Amino acid sequence: MKKIAFGFVLMGLLALVAACSGIKVAKDGDNIKAHYTGHFEDGTEFASSYGGEPVEFVIGSGSFIPGFEIGFIGMAAGEKKTVTVPPVEGYGELHNELIATLPRTVFPDTAPVQKGMQFEMQRPDGTPFTVMITDVVGDSVRVDANHPLAGKTLVFDLELVEIL
Repeated sequence: MKKIAFGFVLMGLLALVAACSGIKVAKDGDNIKAHYTGHFEDGTEFASSYGGEPVEFVIGSGSFIPGFEIGFIGMAAGEKKTVTVPPVEGYGELHNELIATLPRTVFPDTAPVQKGMQFEMQRPDGTPFTVMITDVVGDSVRVDANHPLAGKTLVFDLELVEIL
């Protein structure tokens, strides 16, 4: 949390310097339009807005992960840059308590159960949550309720299209 707060302070100072020079730069609370490509450290792409409309959001609103939103602070329209987002500023660390082995009988008889499939399950209070099947051995099914990007360092190529 301290890293995220420090990031906002540092980027705010950069925005102040840019403002003094007459260049309009993005700051916390600005509504922006942007393009991005997200990839892992090995270069494998997992998401991109290119090929479609730019995403529109308010910086600091929580529409995206903190490390992604912070990345736009201090940027001017038309500027591009790359940011590396550690798990703490992304989808969080991997939580082993969200990984479990369940009997095959908890899944519908008619549903195929294969590695990589996602199922919606319910907590005792009825709240739904999604699990991904990570392994099937005999009548045992290993599931993971972590976000698929939890525990991963993410790299984003950012392009600030417009400050609205």
